[in-house]
Amino acid sequence: MLLVQEALRRSCFEDLVPAGVVLTGGSSKIEGLVELAEEVFHMPVRIGTPQYVTGLSEVVHNPIYATCVGLLLFGKQQQLQGSGHSSVGTGIGGLLTRIKNWFTGNF
Repeated sequence: MLLVQEALRRSCFEDLVPAGVVLTGGSSKIEGLVELAEEVFHMPVRIGTPQYVTGLSEVVHNPIYATCVGLLLFGKQQQLQGSGHSSVGTGIGGLLTRIKNWFTGNF
């Protein structure tokens, strides 16, 4: 957590996170982690679980699946908007362009 806090400070994004921090993944289920993260970041912290999932929602409504479900939903959204993989390009240049576009669209 200290590495994340330091990275936020270096990137000047720390002031852009007033709503708090969302923890995902299996380690987010560690007892006492939310309280520790609140002390480290000095802001609200919660555990994120996948949302907008149908079908196996009882199974994947768990923080260990949040990143995977989020990436799948993002990919679906990009494909529906027509800005999927093929329209941006392939190879390392295309990958970097897609990463840049994702950051631009989310920050």
